[in-house]
Amino acid sequence: MDQKFGITSPGVPTIIIGNQALVGEDQIRHRLEQVILEERAAPSGSTTANTTAVSNCPGTFTTLTVPLVILCAGIDSINPCAFTVLLILLLSIIALQTRRQVLMVGITYIAAVFLFYFISGIGVLSFVHVSGISGLIALVAAVIAIVIGAVNILDAAVKREGFILAIPESKKPVIERYIATATLPAAFVLGILVGIFELPCTGGIYLSILSLISNTLTFSEGLPYLLLYNFIFVLPLIVILVAVVLGIPPERVNTWRLANRRKLRVIIGIAMILVGVFILLGPRFL
Repeated sequence: MDQKFGITSPGVPTIIIGNQALVGEDQIRHRLEQVILEERAAPSGSTTANTTAVSNCPGTFTTLTVPLVILCAGIDSINPCAFTVLLILLLSIIALQTRRQVLMVGITYIAAVFLFYFISGIGVLSFVHVSGISGLIALVAAVIAIVIGAVNILDAAVKREGFILAIPESKKPVIERYIATATLPAAFVLGILVGIFELPCTGGIYLSILSLISNTLTFSEGLPYLLLYNFIFVLPLIVILVAVVLGIPPERVNTWRLANRRKLRVIIGIAMILVGVFILLGPRFL
């Protein structure tokens, strides 16, 4: 029955109703009545079951929807680090190369950021599916999102030049070296480096979504959600690149970024805290 229902972390007690399996006291306590009511309203039978049981982590939200993925990806996409590097890259090459070359360098950079996040997501998703600790990952990710959100708000409130959650000063010479080169391979490496350096700053929301994907979907079913998330994540970078290629000076975009960077951090911080609280307390609100 464990194999039939895709239960990767078997436990007792286990209750199977229709095509839904509840494993462990916490899961049964929180979801049994809901499952019974659903089964009474629309009996599913027990012959087509292919349900992966949710890990025993009480209090975490376990419903994944497309709007939730888009919302979280949109919050994650307001990423000062990736914005800054792309704008500096465009500023350094816009006067030296043709629009077509600028477009190719920008696309290469954005593609590298996308691939790094997507491959990282596949790695985490695989680990969570194999380990069967998606509920615990969701709990940890929610706490991380709340902490990072609070740090972003404090970062914006303190009037100083730099920020705590930013690309480390020690790594900036490496990035500047690749920016100066401005070739397609350099732009690709630059995108990977930015992904590596900024992932700890924004990874809380990403981890939360990955844990929800693991909670509710199989690995293959979760891949479209992962693709959607990462497309939304790089969408602002695409918009900036298209705007610059169409003639908007990158200096103007960079000036706007500098003028609003503290506001952006406050917005990101508040949004991350709300996402973390929602994941932790979602069932209680519902």
